[in-house]
Amino acid sequence: MAVARSVSPYLERLCQRRADAFQGFVHGSLCDGFLNAFAHAAAADQLGLHEAMAALRQAKADTHLGCALGDLSGELGLQDVTHYLSSLADIATCSAMGLACRTAQSRDKALMGGQALVPGLFILAMGKHGAGELNYSSDIDLAAFYDRDAFEEEARDNASGLCVRHVQAVSRILEEVTPDGYVFRVDWRLRPDPASTPVAVSLRAAEAYYESVGQNWERAAFIKARAIGGDLTIAASFLDHLRPFIWRKNLDFAAIDDVQSILRQIHAVHRSKDSDDPAFDVKLGRGGIREIEFFAQTQQLILGGRDASLRLRGTLDALDALVDAGRIDAPARDDLAHGYRFLRAIEHRIQMLDDEQTHQLPSDPSRRARVAVLSGHENLAALDRDIRACRDMVRTRVRELFPESKPLSSPLGSLVFTGVEDDLETLETIASLGFSEPSSIAKTIRAWHHGHIPATRTARARELLTALTPELLQAIAATGEPEIGFARFQDFFAALPAGVQILSLFKAEPKILKETCATLALAPRLGTVLAQRPAILDAMLSPHFLAPLAPDTSEIDHNIMADMVIHPDQFEHSLDIVRRCHREELFRIGFQVLHGRARADQAGRAYSKLAEATIQSLIPVATESLVPIHGRIHGRFAVCAWGKLGGQELAADSDLDLMIVYDVDDELQESDGERPISAEQWHTRFTQRLVSALSVQTAEGSLYDVDMQLRPSGRAGPVAVQFSALKHYYRDQAWTWELQALTRLRPVAGDLELISEIMDMKAQVLSVPRELGTIRADIVAMRKKMALAHPVRGRWDIKRQSGGLIDLEFLSQYYQLLGASRGHNCVRANTIEALHALAEFGVLAFETAGRLILAGRVLHDVRQILAVAAGPNFDADRAGSGLKRAIARCLDAPDFTTVQAKLDDAQTLIREQFMQFAV
Repeated sequence: MAVARSVSPYLERLCQRRADAFQGFVHGSLCDGFLNAFAHAAAADQLGLHEAMAALRQAKADTHLGCALGDLSGELGLQDVTHYLSSLADIATCSAMGLACRTAQSRDKALMGGQALVPGLFILAMGKHGAGELNYSSDIDLAAFYDRDAFEEEARDNASGLCVRHVQAVSRILEEVTPDGYVFRVDWRLRPDPASTPVAVSLRAAEAYYESVGQNWERAAFIKARAIGGDLTIAASFLDHLRPFIWRKNLDFAAIDDVQSILRQIHAVHRSKDSDDPAFDVKLGRGGIREIEFFAQTQQLILGGRDASLRLRGTLDALDALVDAGRIDAPARDDLAHGYRFLRAIEHRIQMLDDEQTHQLPSDPSRRARVAVLSGHENLAALDRDIRACRDMVRTRVRELFPESKPLSSPLGSLVFTGVEDDLETLETIASLGFSEPSSIAKTIRAWHHGHIPATRTARARELLTALTPELLQAIAATGEPEIGFARFQDFFAALPAGVQILSLFKAEPKILKETCATLALAPRLGTVLAQRPAILDAMLSPHFLAPLAPDTSEIDHNIMADMVIHPDQFEHSLDIVRRCHREELFRIGFQVLHGRARADQAGRAYSKLAEATIQSLIPVATESLVPIHGRIHGRFAVCAWGKLGGQELAADSDLDLMIVYDVDDELQESDGERPISAEQWHTRFTQRLVSALSVQTAEGSLYDVDMQLRPSGRAGPVAVQFSALKHYYRDQAWTWELQALTRLRPVAGDLELISEIMDMKAQVLSVPRELGTIRADIVAMRKKMALAHPVRGRWDIKRQSGGLIDLEFLSQYYQLLGASRGHNCVRANTIEALHALAEFGVLAFETAGRLILAGRVLHDVRQILAVAAGPNFDADRAGSGLKRAIARCLDAPDFTTVQAKLDDAQTLIREQFMQFAV
């Protein structure tokens, strides 16, 4: 041990800090030392928080010390070392769960109904921890799940929040670095869809996910899953429920190839150094530990559904079982087992140097020589030689398991549309795709082939249709709404003046074909626009159509519209030009939302930038319409946005809340035209012309509904507001709800100096100290008044529902007023950005703001997709499965049930926060 201490700073520190434990291990029994460390860790949940955290970290230090002594002396084998490390992780996690419950807030204890642990919650150990194979400085992979029905009925709505808080507390207890170090770093990413699910996942959502979209790599992860804490009965039931997901009795060739692709994906992501480079990642590199593990796991996934003897967690146990089952021979098992033990031993020694979670041999020869000393090699050259030989052996054995495979596919079936009668095999093929009236489908397609519509009147178009028909029918069937999808595609296709361009596009870009069919079938609003105006698809031929919704959309769209409005003095003509350009961009944004190419925040900004570009393009049109009679006025003006446009949160069906502000040096001046009018009259008529340009219905449709009621004095005040009057009003007369609205004010067009002055005025008004109790009461009263005046329109009224967007906005606005009155620059027009700012300035607790941000994103995701696909009257009970899948996809959810669960959780959180605020 003296030699080890001389080359390992970490072991030297342990021996000094834990001198009594070191002497106990040296002069006593290793087993007794481990039992003593584990006993202290197990009893930690009965101590105070500070003392418990210290006890857990001391138990970790003692376990590391004992494992190092036993490993380096040869007294302990690999499986002994990993067993002791994994046992410590089990015990520490259970202690942390008990401690988190005992030190929970009183409201959480009330939700627990007096129980010592959170009802229905359990934690699974995954990966190496689950298999009892933890490495020396390993993090631990955990997954937390809970059964909502295990709570008392009155506590169920708050179950998610409680479980999330509990799991976060467990993480803090284990991960927080104190003077005694840390216990374990915790990784919760092996839960379902970790990017969009809370850290504690309900059983309902988890089961739905694994049954519908669970991937083969997740099946591999669950091979090692093991319940270690919480309600072990519910945990056992959950794992039993997942057994058919993990162990499938029948796998087709595609599934087998996908299982085998797991290893190929690892190679693609984690390509190691050249074989001659000694800085080798013993875990992820070619010929490393991960390849051996997946050698066993892929065989288990493919064969374990029919052979229960292969359903083992440990890698070495799995290799033995594969030999017993006759799946691999003993020499292959022996080679891989030797390689596994050798590389794991090297891994432990790498980590013993400084207790770092690394698996890579040092590139510095002097540091790598320390590893050689710890592993008992004669010199560094011997270590490098043995590692290279081990890698070559592992790679040879793995290549034997993963020979090159060819892609497999099967033909769709007969699709013949010649002649005048139905082909029976063709009808069978169409029926197999889910169409209920295959004869009608065949008849329509035959008519297309016969050139009965403009799109197929050329030979080239019909040739393209013949080649495209299988993909077309599959794309329509894949929407989940084959009958509706085909009917809407028929309307769209029949309306095309020509077909070669579009059919060529569909053939060259199959994804565009699929997304167009899905648009027609799943989004009635977009589908209607597309069917009525198929010329919109011309825009799809532009590279701009599928380009990401870039932040400079406003400039691009303004340039496009400005170029097209070549006759601003021709009012109606200009309006039609702008409407066509606007409709194409509106369709592009909605298309990207529907097909998951753009998230809610990107769409909100893109819709808002489009509205700004539209306003900017119509300002000269409105101005020029006044010039022939009234001339121009010398002064400044700005178009200001409120609400959703102010916050850059517009959706496909949003109206615009606007206010025109003007400033003139001489209030008595008149315009310079043939019939002069006052500045107030001129700006009033300009405002009326601009609103008309935005809202009037023409042959090309309309743009927006415009609301001017948020200006000072609402409908009773002038439609265009003089800047001096605006400042006076907000200084002396503004109501609380107007201050709320002011947080969302954002000028979007006009004189830059005036825009700057308006923003300065806004900041000054909001920074005035106020009686916050009165502000709070006013906001609560206004929310109640809004609820009475605008009743909720249904379960999917994301805006008005209790816990919906209005509640979130009101919360954000109150805290912005609070922070601004204290001198913090925390006012943001965008709600999510405002919550970030509130957390940054300490106005709102970081954890609370973070949870509200996640909840707000869910609401905005739902709001955006419903605005595109279904409008305000969406009815989940009547919606088709295809539309529900589209909604789930746009929310990165495995299915619609999960969408509902995520929405419920988000609204519950916002509702709880608002109710606490409103008390």
